[in-house]
Amino acid sequence: MIRNLERLLGWGAAACLFAMMALTFVDVVSRKLLYASVPGSVEVTELLMLVVIFTALPLASLRGEHVFFDLLDYLLPERLRRVQSVISNAFCAALLVGASWLVFRRAQRTAEFGDMTAQLQISIAEFHYMAAAMLLLTAVMHVYLMLARDLHKTTGASR
Repeated sequence: MIRNLERLLGWGAAACLFAMMALTFVDVVSRKLLYASVPGSVEVTELLMLVVIFTALPLASLRGEHVFFDLLDYLLPERLRRVQSVISNAFCAALLVGASWLVFRRAQRTAEFGDMTAQLQISIAEFHYMAAAMLLLTAVMHVYLMLARDLHKTTGASR
């Protein structure tokens, strides 16, 4: 199940990144050849960037690809490193649940006010809900890592 989720999130982020690249290419060519920009290209690029960032967040957590300080980890016994991992993953999960709740509340306000992008009139609330859901999924990934028995196999970390 985790591998399928990784694949789905990876393909989603890649598709959005490709769409951003294609849109930017078409926009630049259009400006140079036709002296006109693609209408709403900046808005769409911003929304796609939001999707890329929040879709990749659970992947980065699951794969242990965040920046971390492990200068002295080799000095610690394996059992203590495991305790350290459990504590840090629990702390991250708690922070992410809180962040998810705040973003969810923001999404509710955005939906209530009917906020839309300026040029293309794209509703913003759905993107906020997606961000809240991805933050919550990232919290679930940290709980999964916290409960995982073999830290090296789960995070892909090599020590």
